[in-house]
Amino acid sequence: MPTRCCVPGCSVSGGHKFPSNPELCLKWRVALKRSDPTKGLWKPGKHDIVCHQHFTVNDYKETLLGDRSRLKVDAVPSVFSFRPKINIVSPRGLRMQSRKATSVDKALDQGVQQEVEIESTPNSTNISIPSEPDVHVPKDMEIQCELLGRYSIENFMDNPKAVSFYTGFKSYEHFMFLFHALGPAAYELKYKCSTLHPSDQLFITLIKLRCAKEDVELSLLFNLSVSTIARIFNTWINFLYFQLNELNIWPSRDIVDKHMPVDFKRKFPRTRVILDATEIPIQKSQDVNIQSVTWSSYKHKNTVKTMVGCTPRGAISYISDCYGGSTSDRQIIEDSSLLDNTRFESGDSIMADRGIMVQDLFANNDVYVNTPTMLKGKSQLEPEEIVRDRRVASKRIHIERVIGLAKRFKILKSELPNTKLSLSNRIVFVCFALTNFKNAIVDKFA
Repeated sequence: MPTRCCVPGCSVSGGHKFPSNPELCLKWRVALKRSDPTKGLWKPGKHDIVCHQHFTVNDYKETLLGDRSRLKVDAVPSVFSFRPKINIVSPRGLRMQSRKATSVDKALDQGVQQEVEIESTPNSTNISIPSEPDVHVPKDMEIQCELLGRYSIENFMDNPKAVSFYTGFKSYEHFMFLFHALGPAAYELKYKCSTLHPSDQLFITLIKLRCAKEDVELSLLFNLSVSTIARIFNTWINFLYFQLNELNIWPSRDIVDKHMPVDFKRKFPRTRVILDATEIPIQKSQDVNIQSVTWSSYKHKNTVKTMVGCTPRGAISYISDCYGGSTSDRQIIEDSSLLDNTRFESGDSIMADRGIMVQDLFANNDVYVNTPTMLKGKSQLEPEEIVRDRRVASKRIHIERVIGLAKRFKILKSELPNTKLSLSNRIVFVCFALTNFKNAIVDKFA
């Protein structure tokens, strides 16, 4: 039974069956421009399908459950990228015939490749991002890409290892859970890429985050221009930031207590958050002032720094804005929302590294900052202080594990180019926020 799209040159799995209405079915057959060996109009079988990539957004209607859009009854596939026909002949035929170049009719090509602008609605999310300059792609690479076919998340429906490698999500269903969680606004973003389903645009964005691939490589994989790839990423990183930022990731005292690991609750029961700073390398700027602000004496390179917090169970509960690598941990906290009176309750405790010396900032709120003991002129610590510090270190390591999990998004370990520096806040936020869509990495008995 066929499970792939019957459109010539398309290999996407899954799609829509041909309509039972004879007139509408004929329109579909004509639109496909596919012929059978007898030179007549190709006739589909009962199992032949056409995938979603050949329909526009306006061909779908929303379901009452807000689930995946349903195809309208009068919809006709209209999005194609027809390529020159390749005739396969016998060796004798090759000797008998001269090779002739074939081309697609210009008028048809213009009609097919014309991009459809998505109309904005009062509830739509409009994000205007300047496009980046296009990059020349070698012709032989373009031909190779065409032979392989366009990438799509649906190509990996039955390949969880590939989904995990490209996106960090454990399966196609897990990926689609995130996509549906973003809501119908994903279909209403205003930018010119109507030939690519929103789920594949999210796929491109996650590949960029997870694998730190260049826009040129993504343009080859998805058969799009480099500038279109850049526009998709810029638009979707903003969209993900705004959508995920709507989630309140700061849990209440009751929720923290309910999910606190057994051993953690026995040793540090009032802990509300574990804090630590992390740095992301960036490309060296030509601006001397930016070089100075972003220079990290700790990493010995130009970086941006952010303060991250997690619960004792390992869920991300706080993500600060990004600052230059020269900014101290104290300066970040002084400028953060952690000092809001609504964040903590009296008696709460913050667990942090010894370099985060901010006890005086939280003292007025009756919040204790639990850090390893400082020597303060002593040659060595007392035995009970050593035991306590080891206990703190064994629990504080949870934030390091969470940061390590987020940095599996390789874009956080690669040098962020200057063209993406203005998006650093949102890239970092999205990468850390997405870790909350995964299972807890801290055992409930830890």
